[in-house]
Amino acid sequence: MSPTSQRAGSWGRSRVLAIMSLVLIGMAVLVVIGTLIRNVGPLLVAIAGMAAAGWGAWWAITERMPRRAFGIVGAVAGVILVVAGLATALDGDWVRVLGIVALAFGAAACARLAISTTLHQMDLAQMFPAFRPAHPVLICNPWSGGGKVQRFDLVDKAQALGVEVILLDHGLDLEQLARDAVARGADCLGMAGGDGSQALVASIAVEHGLPFVCISAGTRNHFALDLGLDRDDPSTGLSAFVDGVVRQIDYARVGTRLFVNNVSLGVYAQIVEKDSYRGAKLATTRDSLPELLGRTAEPFDLQFSTPDGHEVDSAFLILVSNNPYVLGPTLDVSQRRSLTTGHLGVFAINARTGKDAAELVARSMLGRSSADPNIHQFTTDTFQIRSRSGTANAGVDGEALTLDTPLDFEIHPRGLSVLVPPDNPTLSATKHYRHFGVRGLWDIALGRVPQLTA
Repeated sequence: MSPTSQRAGSWGRSRVLAIMSLVLIGMAVLVVIGTLIRNVGPLLVAIAGMAAAGWGAWWAITERMPRRAFGIVGAVAGVILVVAGLATALDGDWVRVLGIVALAFGAAACARLAISTTLHQMDLAQMFPAFRPAHPVLICNPWSGGGKVQRFDLVDKAQALGVEVILLDHGLDLEQLARDAVARGADCLGMAGGDGSQALVASIAVEHGLPFVCISAGTRNHFALDLGLDRDDPSTGLSAFVDGVVRQIDYARVGTRLFVNNVSLGVYAQIVEKDSYRGAKLATTRDSLPELLGRTAEPFDLQFSTPDGHEVDSAFLILVSNNPYVLGPTLDVSQRRSLTTGHLGVFAINARTGKDAAELVARSMLGRSSADPNIHQFTTDTFQIRSRSGTANAGVDGEALTLDTPLDFEIHPRGLSVLVPPDNPTLSATKHYRHFGVRGLWDIALGRVPQLTA
């Protein structure tokens, strides 16, 4: 069979699987609707439970004790109400329960197979050229991530692959170490550390036209997460130095400073400034939010214009990201599905008080932000933030800085060459399908293969 016939057969199977998935989804919906119509009371209980769970979760985050305790209790009670409502609605009819589960799993399996078929049509060898550097250099921060460099034996493993390793000892300048490595003939720069260090070394790589390797040895490793790298074992990323492929991804700048994740202003920037943030990010955020989003908290001295010309003043929170984040009740909330959209993502909230701001954040996380004029979410190629004071506190990839305003942001599409393990493009590509619902399956069923970007 010719390659053309094989591809045609694969697309045909993909369409059949998409159609099967749509049919199974329709059957599951009909069964659920038929069950709930006859059980309005349990349905209302389940809805009330969802509301209580959402309210309780955000009190747990934004309030101090004892309100935080009430929030936790409310969240737990809400989950219990949801489960109780569904259980009552089904009234012990395990045949119907198993039927709904079987239909759901069948629809998901068919959808996944339909999507996988499109992935196999990609010639990854052509889209992502292989590259093996002759003189790769990896800079390691031995203190980052609670000592991941030592815990995962990154130095010895990298040297065994022929990689020159430089340790960022106390008192040394990271930027100068990277520049010195380039001066000695490095043709690839890598960084084992947190996101702020990743961005700085990546900026040197961009400046000299070199590929960059991200080794996830930081605390949170958001950049590695959105790249699709293994955050549990950073040593797996070392394979990029010897049999990696090159991905071209976007990067962004605020002024002259490159960032790979985001720049935050307002509430989160204040939290990043705290000395305790480095060692206990979650605890510091939890303890600071009640104060910064409390009943009497005032908005920040921050102004910007939306793409349609609307002027926004006194925002509580502004997040400008290198590609937009997913916001709302999804599996990958607060992640980026793509690093190649060619757009900045902007998310901002303005309100009269911190209490109002907290409620707006909760609405956005529940996917209910589109109709609220105080929640601003859009994409753009350039963006500017102003302040009357002439300065603004900002968290740039988690690093606390005070920057002169106005702050000018711009995106650089596919300006950063990242050397990744050979299986990374396929793993990363699957993230683009997470937002596919019935509409995406419908496109596949009609033979319209969705465009896939790396």
